[in-house]
Amino acid sequence: MKRFDSGSLIPGSTWHAEAESEAEVVRRAVENLKTLHGETDVRPDMIERIKERIVDTGAPAKKATKH
Repeated sequence: MKRFDSGSLIPGSTWHAEAESEAEVVRRAVENLKTLHGETDVRPDMIERIKERIVDTGAPAKKATKH
C-alpha cells in the first residue's frame, strides 16, 4: 500500500491518500488539489514533489510456507 500525507508538502494539512499503486495516489492527490484547493493547472514539478513524498505503508507480503 502506498500513502501520501499532504502535511509533508503543505504544513498543517491533514489530508492523505492511500492506494495500491503510486499512480493512483498521485491521481487522488491531483484531484484533491483541483477540487478542494481550486487548482486548475497542476504543474509537473508539483507532481514530482508529491511522488517524492509517497511512502510504502507495509512490509512485503510473506510467502506461505507448508509445515
